[in-house]
Amino acid sequence: MQHTVIAIDGPAASGKSSVSRELAQRLGYVYVNTGAMYRAVTWHALQLAVDPSDASAIEHLLETTSLECGVSDGRSCFLVNGVDPNEALVSPPVNAAVSKIASQPVVRRRLVDLQRGCAELFPTVVEGRDIGTVVFPGTPHKFYIDASPEVRAARRAGQGLHDPVVQRDAMDSARQDSPLMIARDAVVIDSSNLSVGEVVSDVLKQLQGKGITAKVQ
Repeated sequence: MQHTVIAIDGPAASGKSSVSRELAQRLGYVYVNTGAMYRAVTWHALQLAVDPSDASAIEHLLETTSLECGVSDGRSCFLVNGVDPNEALVSPPVNAAVSKIASQPVVRRRLVDLQRGCAELFPTVVEGRDIGTVVFPGTPHKFYIDASPEVRAARRAGQGLHDPVVQRDAMDSARQDSPLMIARDAVVIDSSNLSVGEVVSDVLKQLQGKGITAKVQ
């Protein structure tokens, strides 16, 4: 890593995306949403009627697909063959299939390379499910944002999404390649009864002890 990386991991609807966005803005870092990358590949596979469970078909798909990670307005942007899927990333079909795509080792290898490339160019806040354990295990700045299953289900419903978070947790935790887990040196924060601002303040307090301070108060 040539720049500072803040790793934010956690299960679905734990609040890690909202926390990561605000944290990156406060620090003046680039926000990288790795989950959006896996969703973009899922969207592309579904567009071409490729079975998300077919490893060979997914590998062929990646061999014939251009994937680009850039930065726009302080956030990473991800293009599939030059197209930004945008709102389609949270569509019900993508929600239902993304864990299957994310479990494919060939997908994870391709996207991890892109994620690490961002850290060679900018200081970043990177959120996902294996950031502190696999993508950037060497960063000393690791956080795991959690919340109760009931709170997370309610948050998803509030977003108009109804994918079963417990089932997704089980799939993401049980996959053989880069499972969802808490890094041994991560600071765990339960966001069940905290606002986004309160979680961000907690993270910033931890980072300040390591010499990293917010540029925006």
